[in-house]
Amino acid sequence: MGKKIAVLVNPTSGKGKGGQAATELAGRLRDNGIEAAFLVGTSADEALALTQQAVADGVDAVVAAGGDGTVNLAVQAVVNTEIPLAIAALGTGNDNAATLGYQKGDLGGVADALTKFELRTIDAGKVRTDDGTERWFMGVLSSGFDSCVNETANDMKWPKGEARYFIGILKELGTFKPLPYRVTIDGEEIQAKGMLVAVGNGISYGGGMKVCAGAEIDDGLFTVTWLHDVKKLDFLRVFPRVYKGTHIDHHSVSQYTGKHIRLEAPEQIVYADGERIGPLPADITMHPGALKVIAPAKKP
Repeated sequence: MGKKIAVLVNPTSGKGKGGQAATELAGRLRDNGIEAAFLVGTSADEALALTQQAVADGVDAVVAAGGDGTVNLAVQAVVNTEIPLAIAALGTGNDNAATLGYQKGDLGGVADALTKFELRTIDAGKVRTDDGTERWFMGVLSSGFDSCVNETANDMKWPKGEARYFIGILKELGTFKPLPYRVTIDGEEIQAKGMLVAVGNGISYGGGMKVCAGAEIDDGLFTVTWLHDVKKLDFLRVFPRVYKGTHIDHHSVSQYTGKHIRLEAPEQIVYADGERIGPLPADITMHPGALKVIAPAKKP
């Protein structure tokens, strides 16, 4: 008997090509004897409810067909279950997909991974913000400058995609000031000003920015990256290095590891997997082995 797969589809991902790509993926899966059912909600809440029901009904796997937001939604449904998650990377950023080894738009690779069905167990983070919101995440939780950029970019109607983020950076550089952070890592408190603090189970966000370079998704630890108070000219010099992960060698950057993080800074919104979560303070807890995933085989 063939496997049954639920495909959570974001039809707006990939500049509106997500639905078409998901249809192509379903065809590829059928060719491999795998039955695929589409889950398309009219809202995030409805999409989550549909995915949770599919998990309760006993599908063999859930595929998140979209970007990091779609992946994060699917994580809420499969975390702490035996149902594994696969990813069809169809969004703009696709950072969590890249962490697992999926290539953007590679539907053949997704179908092949689901056919081989080789499972891997990874960690998940859970955040609770000051307004009581709770959310699981797979990749990176961020606060400070980059969250302010997200807030600015989300309010913009034009342009779309990555260009909007870079315009947000330029706008925030004119007004952003380093924040007085209080960060508690496994009971040890650190206070200092900073441009941003990111808590990573995964490595990257924002389409390949390796802010938490060195993080491992299955070591039971968060990697905390703290960019300290720097002049804006120095910030502009350090920032491009984030795409290679070499920014962590700069004297203004510190990294820590821990399982329980409390993050405090005034009037800040926290994001996780690129999704708006809620205001600081936030308590972030590591949950080792909370996610089952299907990852493509590593190419020689």
